Amino acid sequence: QVQLVESGGGLVQAGGSLRLSCAVSGRTFSSYGMGWFRQAPGKEREFVAGISWSGGSTSYADSVKGRFTISRDNAKNTVYLRMNSLKPEDTAVYYCAAVSLPKGWGLRRPGDYDYWGQGTQVTVSS
Repeated sequence: QVQLVESGGGLVQAGGSLRLSCAVSGRTFSSYGMGWFRQAPGKEREFVAGISWSGGSTSYADSVKGRFTISRDNAKNTVYLRMNSLKPEDTAVYYCAAVSLPKGWGLRRPGDYDYWGQGTQVTVSS
């Protein structure tokens, strides 16, 4: 079993920054591709960013490209999402997710991921 715990959410003004963290325990962290998703009220969960097992490759949704950065520290079993230039439309619950090695990484469908965290709220005020 793999456990994921997000932290770092909060309330920020438009144009501000936040860094989300996701601590992973239970299995070999480096065996998983990691992703960040978000879900706003009344909307479907959507892909935000993904990172490969080594951290050498990343992918982003067009809506966050150039503003968000995903990274991971395999020694700390943690994946991060640095969010800059935040906009009100970035308001959502943000989830981290893990996908096992045979499936690949950077997958954009929530159903492809094996494990999920409980989510952390990000609210951007205008």
